[in-house]
Amino acid sequence: MAYCTRVLHRQGPWLFALEIQQRCFHVSPLAAAVSKVAMSKFDKETLPYEKLLKNLEIVKKRLNRPLTLSEKVLYSHIDEPATQEIERGNSYLRLRPDRVAMQDATAQMAMLQFISSGLPRVAVPSTIHCDHLIEAQTGGTKDLARAKDINEEVYKFLASAGAKYGVGFWKPGSGIIHQIILENYAFPGLLMIGTDSHTPNGGGLGCLCIGVGGADAVDVMASIPWELKCPKVIGVKLTGSLSGWTSPKDIILKVAGILTVKGGTGAIVEYHGPGVDSISCTGMATICNMGAEIGATTSLFPYNLRMRDYLKSTRREDVANEADKYAKNLLTADENAPYDQLIELDLNTLEPHINGPFTPDLAHPISKVGKTATEKGWPVEIKVGLIGSCTNSSYEDMGRCASIVKQALKHGLKSKIPFNVTPGSEQVRATIERDGIAQTLRDFGGTVLANACGPCIGQWDRKDVKKGEKNTIVTSYNRNFTGRNDANPATHAFVTSPEIVTALSITGTLNFDPTKDKLKGSDGKEFILDSPYGDELPAKGFDPGEDTYEAPPVDGKKLKVDVDPKSQRLQLLEPFDVWDGKDLTDLTILIKVKGKCTTDHISAAGPWLKYRGHLDNISNNMFIGATNYENNEMNKIRNLQTNEWGSVPEVARAYKKSGIKWVAVGDENYGEGSSREHAALEPRHLGGRAIIVKSFARIHETNLKKQGLLPLTFSNPSDYDKIQPSDKISLLDLKSLAPGKPVKAEIKHTDGKVEGISLNHTMNEQQIDWFRAGSALNRMKQIAAGK
Repeated sequence: MAYCTRVLHRQGPWLFALEIQQRCFHVSPLAAAVSKVAMSKFDKETLPYEKLLKNLEIVKKRLNRPLTLSEKVLYSHIDEPATQEIERGNSYLRLRPDRVAMQDATAQMAMLQFISSGLPRVAVPSTIHCDHLIEAQTGGTKDLARAKDINEEVYKFLASAGAKYGVGFWKPGSGIIHQIILENYAFPGLLMIGTDSHTPNGGGLGCLCIGVGGADAVDVMASIPWELKCPKVIGVKLTGSLSGWTSPKDIILKVAGILTVKGGTGAIVEYHGPGVDSISCTGMATICNMGAEIGATTSLFPYNLRMRDYLKSTRREDVANEADKYAKNLLTADENAPYDQLIELDLNTLEPHINGPFTPDLAHPISKVGKTATEKGWPVEIKVGLIGSCTNSSYEDMGRCASIVKQALKHGLKSKIPFNVTPGSEQVRATIERDGIAQTLRDFGGTVLANACGPCIGQWDRKDVKKGEKNTIVTSYNRNFTGRNDANPATHAFVTSPEIVTALSITGTLNFDPTKDKLKGSDGKEFILDSPYGDELPAKGFDPGEDTYEAPPVDGKKLKVDVDPKSQRLQLLEPFDVWDGKDLTDLTILIKVKGKCTTDHISAAGPWLKYRGHLDNISNNMFIGATNYENNEMNKIRNLQTNEWGSVPEVARAYKKSGIKWVAVGDENYGEGSSREHAALEPRHLGGRAIIVKSFARIHETNLKKQGLLPLTFSNPSDYDKIQPSDKISLLDLKSLAPGKPVKAEIKHTDGKVEGISLNHTMNEQQIDWFRAGSALNRMKQIAAGK
């Protein structure tokens, strides 16, 4: 009895019950071998639990200490567990991910790079998801039809490339990549890379899902071990339970306020504690999804009954049964596992939050945001409310919003402002249609958009305000950088839970706290909204809706993938030039960026998404959103050859034509946000050789390395202030470039004065080889040729 009491206290009732079950019903090795379960209904590959557990046992013996859950999942995927150096925050891990997922905007460049590799077929299960190229205009059906017509060339390319090289293809209208993964492919203990920064969504089902650039995806698809700097681990202990108006979204909104947009860089965020069991599986996915906004490598939760229920509801009970067998040893952290940082949140006292504007880490309790907005001069009137996106579009999310809407309708109230709804997947759309939830939201005044990213990524043909007009919108999205949703730099975007968006849409103002403020019905009587409620999972099960998946043929060797040389949407890649072995001297400074510079600033989305498969065309958006230090303006820099002002891409092209190599200088957390590797490809394509900043976001730094650029950071951050836009920069002694060795640099001012500074880098030997070869893809070809 004493043993049982200790186990119950330490692990909670879920694992306690599971451990007793395992003791009573031991699974023999023979039975385990027979009970092979496929990773998904679309895959022939089976769940890798046995292999993962063997790898983990090797690592545990070597490290001889308790392991966190994230360490167990990550280290069990190490390519050579017996010899791999493992030191959190320092060593580079060589890993074998279980699968690759690509959304259509990034898949174009990833597949173009894979085609360039000359390989016949992908080596791991991989999928392409068409979700980024559908612009929100009038409503789901018409918007989808329009997107299919406009993007026909790209969709045909992706479908044919998938068929030839063995990649599954999810057609436009199927839903957002991260929801499709959660519904079909995610399983506890999975290690997956995805070419989108919000890939960590899968952590809600106990996976380590990590956002990367397309070049990393090519490595994994080519059966090359994937390299990741061994992450630190930030623990978030949750106590109490969610209730009332507080939602899972409020947990990550609060954590973002604590850690800021760069506080999670180089770390995995691992949630644990008794409060976890009060969160649904899709709620946990919401939290992990928005973990990208704190710079985290990824986030995850431990396997529990809420995940099991979700697996069962999505017709994967066989996967849950297998996961049950490995729950304690593989899918739960060891007792007393060490965290590099620990945050504790009491869910009983957590208040609903709303974050923004212009950055997702500016956190406000709902009770204070109206007052703060007034004091700051932010528009208090809300112009548009938007719910859905990959972060918050589950059946539970939609049901909880509908419960608020029903109360409003009962009192004769509708949304005071335009109210847009984005279902996360065809399965969610079909199910909320069947159960009447979609109609309830329409009765409120809502417009149900296509199953796609839409306004969350700037795919929004917004008509209600003019560009430059100051206004406020509230969304249940994950990201709210300047111009992110509608390309209007004056739009003040706030991110919050879908429940709070719905409530605020009734009044159309930030000066409303639904937890306590009264509304006046059409009959003049006052009332207070009850707390939202929604079923976690549909009682009738999910309606899968239209079948939108195309499986690749067993053998695609004879299939062709054609790219029209005259195409404005697609362009086959030419190899980047190989380093000539000389120092990079007298580099011109293309731009010295002032302040925040996300990948949206470096390579804008929205209307530019259509050029994601054409490197030369999309390079016309390079740095157009970045603020120039010299004049505090965007997309206006001085051409140092002519002394005339021009757009950034125009000047860069002039330099490239004249053979002038250049460098860009930036501030803190440079490259935060989206995983888009175009923000690295474009500078390389237009003649860039190095990016020098105070600090980098993880994915972007890796993308720069992959494309043969030197990502360098100031040893002394104040050296940023020494550089003037008219200076020349030399990077010296590059022949002796080595891991951990700073790069010597000289700043040559226009008055002839020369200052020496030191620049750091995080490149290992393999990454230095990428620089020398001109890119990681070049190096892959060299190795294949035996060089």
